[in-house]
Amino acid sequence: MSAWSGEEPLNVGSPQQHAVLAMLLLREGRAVSMAELVDGLWGEEPPRTGHRTVLTYISRLRTVLEPGRCAGEGGGVLPSVPGGYALRAGDIEVDSVLFEREAADRSGGVRAVHDRLAGALARWRGGALAGVPGPWAQRERDRLEEMRTTVREALFGYALELGRHAQSVPELQAMVAEFPLRERLSELLMLALYRCGRQADALAVHRAARQALRTELGVEPSAALAELQRRILAADPALLVSTVDTEADGGAAAPPSVPLVRPLLQQLPADIADFTGRAATVGAIRGVLAEGGTGQAHAVTVCTISGTAGVGKTTVAIHVAHALGGAFPDGRLHVDLRTGSTPAEPASVLADLLTALGTPADRIPLGLAGRAALYRSLLADRRVLLVLDNARDAEQIRPLLPGTAGCAVLVTSRARDLALPGARCFDLGLPPESEALALLAAIVGAERVNAEPVAARSLVAACGRLPLAVRIAASRLAGRPGRSIASLDQRLRDERARLDELRVGDLAVASAFRLAYEALTPDAARAFRLLALSDAPDVPLSVAAALLNTDERTAEALAETLVDAAMLESHAPGRYRFHDLLRLYARHRAEQAESPAEREAALVRVAEMLIATVLRASRTVVPGEPPRAWLRPVRHAGVAFAGTAEVRAWFGAEHALLTATMEQLLPSGPQALRTAVELLGVVGVSGHFMGLTHYLEISRIAGDAAERARVLRDPEYRARALHIRAWLAFLAARHDLAEADLRLALACADEADDTQRRHMAGNLLALVLWATDRPEEAEHTMYKAAQFAGDEENPDSPAAVARYVARLYTALSSREPEVTIMTPVMRAADATGANLTTVDGLQRLGTLLRGPEPGPGALLIGRQSRVEHRHAR
Repeated sequence: MSAWSGEEPLNVGSPQQHAVLAMLLLREGRAVSMAELVDGLWGEEPPRTGHRTVLTYISRLRTVLEPGRCAGEGGGVLPSVPGGYALRAGDIEVDSVLFEREAADRSGGVRAVHDRLAGALARWRGGALAGVPGPWAQRERDRLEEMRTTVREALFGYALELGRHAQSVPELQAMVAEFPLRERLSELLMLALYRCGRQADALAVHRAARQALRTELGVEPSAALAELQRRILAADPALLVSTVDTEADGGAAAPPSVPLVRPLLQQLPADIADFTGRAATVGAIRGVLAEGGTGQAHAVTVCTISGTAGVGKTTVAIHVAHALGGAFPDGRLHVDLRTGSTPAEPASVLADLLTALGTPADRIPLGLAGRAALYRSLLADRRVLLVLDNARDAEQIRPLLPGTAGCAVLVTSRARDLALPGARCFDLGLPPESEALALLAAIVGAERVNAEPVAARSLVAACGRLPLAVRIAASRLAGRPGRSIASLDQRLRDERARLDELRVGDLAVASAFRLAYEALTPDAARAFRLLALSDAPDVPLSVAAALLNTDERTAEALAETLVDAAMLESHAPGRYRFHDLLRLYARHRAEQAESPAEREAALVRVAEMLIATVLRASRTVVPGEPPRAWLRPVRHAGVAFAGTAEVRAWFGAEHALLTATMEQLLPSGPQALRTAVELLGVVGVSGHFMGLTHYLEISRIAGDAAERARVLRDPEYRARALHIRAWLAFLAARHDLAEADLRLALACADEADDTQRRHMAGNLLALVLWATDRPEEAEHTMYKAAQFAGDEENPDSPAAVARYVARLYTALSSREPEVTIMTPVMRAADATGANLTTVDGLQRLGTLLRGPEPGPGALLIGRQSRVEHRHAR
């Protein structure tokens, strides 16, 4: 590969830079994504720094192509565009592009086309992309070399039409020696030799071709080659006549006519012997294709099957196609369109289809439009079923659609928005557990499944009921008759290793996901990685925006792109979730593409968004601004609420999100821990528990937070976490547990010189002492805590924070008798909570606390969580 600017050669850098430039050039101004560039350079195993390396190559190429241009200046020859990069320069000439254009132009007479093809071939100087590394360059080399050979075949056909058989023999002999399995070349050489009066040599060519085909492929020569041999043996005089006079130069250009044969078109892969389930879907698709489901007599019937990777789209399509043999007597064609970073080009697919339909190589037009027109013409009077597997988008499919109603098309694609007019769409979801178990039994044997029913259900659940995953797991078991189902199920419980375990032979769940991932744009791929970071069962739009560090409108557009690509589910308006295995794969990709700090920052943004939402909720429930000392300010606006009912509904709907976010942040660094503890305090203050299990979960997280703060040597936030757990214990009348935590919290507060915690934890300890009938000690503790109250007129003093928290809890807390035993007592002391934390309010509440004994709920909670409570003390 070489480049010039005028007469001056350009140094375009390293071989890898040559590859990047070649990819951009051959796109002819269209965008090339970062994923395509990385894949084109390194294939399936790019280096960790692949993205940064490509950015360096782009920067260097910009310098070479526009040496006088300032760095960072917009526009230019090589700009960043939506979807990647594009090379935009109208005066750039690329030999391979010009070759393809000239070779595709078959207008004018035979002589004109012959000369144009000869000129196109003259542009070649050595091999295509010689010395350019990478899998893309190799694929492009192969494509261009194949096209070059096809054009040379066509050139010899036109030469024979012009009567130049003698001149053509030497080169044809060389080509046949180079490509002994290309039957069209043998036909042309036989014809040229026969016209030179060399009948015996022509027949010898046939014998050599037949021997090569038998030896290499185990097949007989094509009908066209056999027919030419018969005509030579019969001395057919028509073979000696060329259809174009050697001096003529007019009329339509066409190579020598070769009778087209109609081979039996049965290209379907083998059906799956253990196909199970999907009866309703299979029946519906069969009905549409067999009877014509468009409602229009002259329209081709199209069905699309969409769904996530591994859900069984191809399996269903092939099964249906095999069952429809009688409805399509002229055959069934199958094409793998190879969705991913290198999808099949429609023009190349059409060439293969035309070959399958019996068209000689030199009769296949080089342009997309010409190939599509000939393809539609050949199918016009046939009943053929075309299966287009793994389609990328409608643009890839449209040129491949037949033009008449006799044919039908069955498309599989991960994309749900193919936008094919009149198509009947079938979205393939996960099978029910019963069908997944039936598939497992069909492969490993019903006896083994019946012997371990619990393990079988657990195994299917670990596979997410994804048919590909179930098939792989079952195949592993089938190959090891002595292994129990439970043993493999145990291995799959390790999420870190689950995708590695779901691999057998050339089948792998991760490989299927990789193809879908590589088809995403860079922005969508980043969204796929980051949206999977949250452990919450689903992702509300507000959380998606925080994870992606963007606004909700942009986040929704990216999420919907993933939904359309079947990489994400939208199970409710504004809420998204992953299939379990896709989430694992997305996280694996995130570990490769994002640093630990970037992943932690995304989760911190979620926590900060939740804190901001709580601040807005508190303003809704308790009018006025919360004390600034209660929660640190955050950059997010949070979710807005219309009233207290909406606030309660939000806490109820998002309790799993809140707990998941806190738990994920705890193992991270100091800043993440502090954010988690602040969020934990918010959840505790809300008092909005969904029942005993939720309450115990929050208590456990508070203990984990305290232990993590101890490990990180953060006494201030250890005191806060212990205070939160003590508050939760107090609400449930677990006074002994609350007292232990509060005394330790006060010791940590002294170590951190945390005035606010001394005041608030001291007040709570006084209440615990009153509740356990120690009034003198309670009075002493209360007055000691009052020393740290600060100026009560100061809205940010510890006293103001304590008063605000009490008002918020009293107004918002849920009425779960099992977990909020003390709440009615608090409301009896002060219905608004405004004065609960003053000396008078505490004394009044203390008097009430010395009254009734705790209810049975407290005893139940104490028994269930006393053990888990000890580890953070």
